[in-house]
Amino acid sequence: MIKKLSAETNVITWFEIPVLDTARAKKFYETILDIEMRTQAFPETGEELTFFPAIPGVIQASSGRVSGALVKSARHKPSAEGTTVYLNAYPVIQTVIDKIEAAGGKVILPRTEIPAGYISVFIDTEGNKVAVHAGE
Repeated sequence: MIKKLSAETNVITWFEIPVLDTARAKKFYETILDIEMRTQAFPETGEELTFFPAIPGVIQASSGRVSGALVKSARHKPSAEGTTVYLNAYPVIQTVIDKIEAAGGKVILPRTEIPAGYISVFIDTEGNKVAVHAGE
């Protein structure tokens, strides 16, 4: 029997943010989110992925945890149009926002209150429109 998505299941299981310069993008996201990322090349596909933190050995789709990667490849192109990924800025969104421009990005929507907390939208060092969210 095929299981269906339920109210407890995340619809999103993985995301990819296209990059042109892996080192530059990695430094940007590590700086604004205060995280460590790991880069791995996949010569068979010509891709280079830099992974956001995840739980080692845990399959994201079944764990309920969502993660993703910065991806450099011929088929990935940075864009400020289309889907927007919201990254977790917990516990204080303004702490993340304050690092964006100093790290080479551009804030295009400052801290804005929504029913589920606060958001901010920015353009990263690669030209992608990305956002952050926190409940505070």
